[in-house]
Amino acid sequence: MLKSFSLEGKTAIVTGAGKGIGKAIAIAVAEAGANVMLVARTEADLIAVKQEINNGRTDYVAADITSREQIQQAVEKTVDRFGRIDVLVNNAGMNIRSSLIEATDSEWQKIMDTNAHSVFMFSQEAAKQMESGGSIINISSVGGERALKTGVVYAASKAAIIQMTKVMAMEWGPKNIRVNAIGPWYFKTPLTEKILADEDYLNSILAVTPMKRVGELPEVATPVVFLASDAASYITGQTLFVDGGMSIHGFS
Repeated sequence: MLKSFSLEGKTAIVTGAGKGIGKAIAIAVAEAGANVMLVARTEADLIAVKQEINNGRTDYVAADITSREQIQQAVEKTVDRFGRIDVLVNNAGMNIRSSLIEATDSEWQKIMDTNAHSVFMFSQEAAKQMESGGSIINISSVGGERALKTGVVYAASKAAIIQMTKVMAMEWGPKNIRVNAIGPWYFKTPLTEKILADEDYLNSILAVTPMKRVGELPEVATPVVFLASDAASYITGQTLFVDGGMSIHGFS
């Protein structure tokens, strides 16, 4: 039974793999036995992650995931290096913390291009290589499902990912390509370090989190391994919220 959780013999692409959640996912997928292609913009970060994994089954390509041409090059390099693509983790994303009244058209476009359009393009290009089926996991957010106090553009991009996940799963189900999403809440990453250091802000997070803590990176990486594996072979079109219970918070 436990063999079904293994990714031995599979090849995975992980975007945004240089830091934070993407790095944790890449490490977990590699530990589960997969060949891994790391994708991010900053080559130095990718080199560091590859060296940390250090298993001979990991490579990298520095690419801008808002460019279809560079996505195609990343897919081509993966196939040339490993011969196939079985798993795609669309993790790369960003945010610009502007209030609604101050958010600009250029901020809207940048966030949408990075968070949503990249998922559309990378999924298209990777799916073309999944002739025997595969698994695509899109990293959304609880902010794509639940209304937060601010961040409308980020929320719209993450909500788009949840709906794209459902429609992709419908269209590609007959091709045995499963498409699911993960919806994280707050995790300890370099990007959240400063925010979580604000005691008042941290307390506001914990107040709506039934488990009363923020997440540790392995806790978001291992569900990705599950969804990529044969253990999840009958699961598609779903968003799994990895959030300490935040998305079900009610009267307390």
